[in-house]
Amino acid sequence: MNENESLTVTLTLDNDEELECAVLTIFESDAREYIALLPLNDDGENEDGQIYLYRLIDNGEDEEPGLENILDDQEFERVSDAFNEWMDEQDFGDVDLDDM
Repeated sequence: MNENESLTVTLTLDNDEELECAVLTIFESDAREYIALLPLNDDGENEDGQIYLYRLIDNGEDEEPGLENILDDQEFERVSDAFNEWMDEQDFGDVDLDDM
């Protein structure tokens, strides 16, 4: 992968629709890893600025990592804060994840 390529993940939604997402970052909060994904349209662009946060699960060297929904409100708030701190470090500004 060259420096102009971005890492992507394909999510399968509840309705079996597939959604291509760009990986913004993988980060740690309270000794757990999380991933921030930017959903992309068919043209490879993000239309609405939504960002998805998931818990990243290590399935070992021989398997792809898994993603888990963050269902606990306190955990989601903590992870959102950690992601916003990362965004601040990148000069992207704040993202209000409560609006998503």
